[in-house]
Amino acid sequence: MANETTVNAPGGAHEPGLKKVMGPKLLLFFVVGDILGTTIYSLTGKVAGKVGGALWVPFLVAFVVAFLTAFSYLELVGKYPRAGGAPLYVHKAFGIHFVTFLIAFAVMCSGITSASSAAQAFSGDYLTGIFGDGVEPYSWMVALGFLLLLAAINFRGVGESVKMNVVLTCVELTGLAIVIVFGLIAIFGGSHSADIAPDPSRLTQFDTDTSPLLAVTSATALAFFAMVGFEDSVNMAEETKEPSKNFPRALLLGMVITATIYLVIAVITSTLVPTAELAESDGPLLLVVKAAAPWFPPILFSLIALFAVTNTALINMLMASRLVYGMANEGVVPSVFGKVHKGRRTPWVSILFTSIIAVILVSSLEISDLGSTTSLLLLVVFAVVNVAVLVLRKDEVEHDHFKAPTWVPVLGALTCAFFASPLSGRPATEYIIAGILLGIGVIFWLINYLVKGKTDFQAESLSK
Repeated sequence: MANETTVNAPGGAHEPGLKKVMGPKLLLFFVVGDILGTTIYSLTGKVAGKVGGALWVPFLVAFVVAFLTAFSYLELVGKYPRAGGAPLYVHKAFGIHFVTFLIAFAVMCSGITSASSAAQAFSGDYLTGIFGDGVEPYSWMVALGFLLLLAAINFRGVGESVKMNVVLTCVELTGLAIVIVFGLIAIFGGSHSADIAPDPSRLTQFDTDTSPLLAVTSATALAFFAMVGFEDSVNMAEETKEPSKNFPRALLLGMVITATIYLVIAVITSTLVPTAELAESDGPLLLVVKAAAPWFPPILFSLIALFAVTNTALINMLMASRLVYGMANEGVVPSVFGKVHKGRRTPWVSILFTSIIAVILVSSLEISDLGSTTSLLLLVVFAVVNVAVLVLRKDEVEHDHFKAPTWVPVLGALTCAFFASPLSGRPATEYIIAGILLGIGVIFWLINYLVKGKTDFQAESLSK
C-alpha cells in the first residue's frame, strides 16, 4: 500500500509498518496539544512565587533550553525515522543495557509525577471554583479519587486517536484564548474588575529574598515543565507523511506557538494579579479571568481547566503503564508487570503499580515538588540525549537528514545539566524524590538480574 511500510520483526519476518496518516496540520496540532496542559493552567503561580513579577523570564529561558534539545531530537528523528524515543537513541549511542533501562524508567517516572501534579491541580482551586470552598477539606480525597478514576479508564482501555487529540487541544486552546483576549482587553481597554489595578511594573520585579540570577534559574527549573511534551512527538515520525520535510517544520512551529502562548499569558498574569496572590494559587488562570472579566462564569472556565489537566494526566498514566509493560516483556523488570487482563486486554499489574506510586506521591508531596521533579527527571534525560547525538555522529546513514550545528547539542547538554543540578537552586527534596523513584527501578532490575541473569532486550520496546 502506498501509505504503509514494512519493518523487520525480531524473528526476521516482515510486518506492516505504521500507516502514514499525519499530514503537517495534524502533526502541528499533536505537538501543540502535547505541550499544553497542566503547567500553564496550574503551576504558573508557583513559578511566580520563585521568580517574582518577572514571570515571563523563566518561561523564555525554558523555551530556549527546550529549543536546543528539540534540534537534537530532529537530527535523531531524521536519522532514525522509525518510531523511537530517548531510550532507543541512548541505546544506539552507548549500547549499555542498564543505562538504557535507567533512561526508560526515568521517562516512566516523569509520567507518573506529571500525572500526580495534575491530580493535585484537579483537586485545587479550579474544583473550588465549581463547588465552592466547602470542598477544600476533601481535596486530598478528590485527588486520590481522580487517580483511581484514571486507573479505571486505563484498565478499561483507551483507543488512541490523533483526531481526538485535535479536539482536546482545541478545548485547551479555548481556555487559553479566553485568558489572552480578556486579559489584553483588561490591560489596554481598561475593562477589568474594580478590585484590581493592572501594574506593568511588576514585569521587571524579581524575588527580593534572593539574587535575580538565582530567582530566574530556580524558577526556570520549574517552568521547564511547561515545555516538556514535545519529545512525545518523535514517536509519531513513522506515521508522518514525508517526515524529513514535515516533522521539523511542525515541531519547531509548534514549540514557537506554545512558547508564544506561554509568554503572553505570563505577561498578562503578572500584570493583572499580584505576585503574592499568584504564589498561593494552583488555579492562577482563574484569578486572571476573575480580574479581567468578572462577569465571565468562573464555573465554565474551571471546567475547561479541569478538562485540560485531566487530559494531561490520562496521557501520562497511559504512557507510564505501557512503559512498565514493555520493560516486563523485554525481561528487564519482573515478568509479573507484563500480565495482561484476559477480558480487557490491558496491562493491569503495570496499571496498578503506576497508580499506587501516583497515590503515594499525591498523598505526600505538594504540586510544585511534583512539577519540579518531573522537570528534573526529563532534564537529565534530555542532557543524555544531547550527548547521544554527538556520539551517533560516527554512525552514518545513507539517506539525507537534518543535522544540527555541533554547538547546539553541546549547549543543550550543558544547559539541561545545569538546570538539573543544585547550581540552579533546586532543593535537595527533589533529588531525594527522584532518587527514590529511580531506586525502585534499580531494585526491580537487580531482582530480575538475580533471577534470570543478564538479559538482552530491544530498546524500541522501552520507548513511549
